[in-house]
Amino acid sequence: MMFVVFFLTNMKLSINLNKIALLRNSRGGNNPDIEHYARIALEENILGLTVHPRPDSRHVTYQDLIKIQFLTNEYNKEFNIEGNPLENKSENYKGFMSLIKEFNPTQATLVPDATNQLTSDHGWEISNLNNADYIHTLKKDCTRCSVFINAGTDINELENNSIDAIEIYTGPYAQAVKSNDVQLIERELKQIIFTSETAKKRNMRINAGHDLDIGNLPLLLELDLIDEVSIGHAIISESLNQGFKNTIQQYIDLIYG
Repeated sequence: MMFVVFFLTNMKLSINLNKIALLRNSRGGNNPDIEHYARIALEENILGLTVHPRPDSRHVTYQDLIKIQFLTNEYNKEFNIEGNPLENKSENYKGFMSLIKEFNPTQATLVPDATNQLTSDHGWEISNLNNADYIHTLKKDCTRCSVFINAGTDINELENNSIDAIEIYTGPYAQAVKSNDVQLIERELKQIIFTSETAKKRNMRINAGHDLDIGNLPLLLELDLIDEVSIGHAIISESLNQGFKNTIQQYIDLIYG
């Protein structure tokens, strides 16, 4: 049995649309229509939309970015583009820095992913961020610059003043919750708290993301330290769990009367 607990916190939700685009691209055509689902999300009380355009275009495409920019402007919601700032232009990819310059998102989230990486699985080393002059350039083309980092990172070591926010990589935390290992959960939470508090002292925004879902969010809500979570994969899989049986029944009713 699952219990959903509600907390009064400052946490906001950004919806990641990558998996909708991935499903569409696996078949070709325009079903599911990413614009349709973007509108459904934007009509709710969310902060905005997140996308992570990959060099191989397996998720959102350049044309999707045009649509999502238009929609977030129409609904006056935030547009967050994730990616590796060191990823250069290729056959089907304009390069991350070029995309930020063109679309001027509310937030650019810098993630140290390799070109063919399946999914994000680690954050930046602070030393690499301190020496990153490209962040100063990027900051001119977005409202807010966020960097993807591991829980437990000491933000006191950060010297790059062009960084406005951090996004804490919550994959290990999610795995700890899934394991039901109390000590492991407490260890991961302590690391999240440490990094969040050191960032708060610098007046930085605290974001979190990766493998977050309806089951592991309550503990993070209880901390009341995180300003924004970006969730996509779990929303799609949970939508299947909640709607799959009902959809099958509609087909059965139609076919068998």
